[in-house]
Amino acid sequence: MYYTYMLRCKDNSLYTGITTDLERRLKEHKEKGEKTAKYTLTHNAVKIEIAWESESRILASKLEFHIKTLNKKQKELLIKDPDLLNKFLGDKIQVDLYKAEKEKVLLKLLQDEEE
Repeated sequence: MYYTYMLRCKDNSLYTGITTDLERRLKEHKEKGEKTAKYTLTHNAVKIEIAWESESRILASKLEFHIKTLNKKQKELLIKDPDLLNKFLGDKIQVDLYKAEKEKVLLKLLQDEEE
C-alpha cells in the first residue's frame, strides 16, 4: 500500500509526497535527517493534513504529480473536502483508484504524538 500525502508546514505552506508509512515519513520530515525532503528542511513540517491510499507506487506518484499542479487555494479546498479530487483531477486520473484517509490518518498520528 502506498500513500500520497499533503503535509502542512510551520509557514502554512503545503508539501506533497508519497510513502508506504505515514507515521515514519512524518517523523523523518520533522527530525530533518538525511531522508528529509529538501523543502521541509527549511519549511518545518508540522502535520499531515490528508492522505490518499493507493495500490501501487505508480498510482501514488501519479496523484502526487497532479496535486502538485494545483494552486494553493485548490489544495486547501481539497484538504477540507477530499471529494473535490474528482472535480480538480477527474479528467487526468482515475479518481476511484484512490481512497482518502483524512480522519483515520489524523487520529492515528495525533494518538501517536500523545504517547
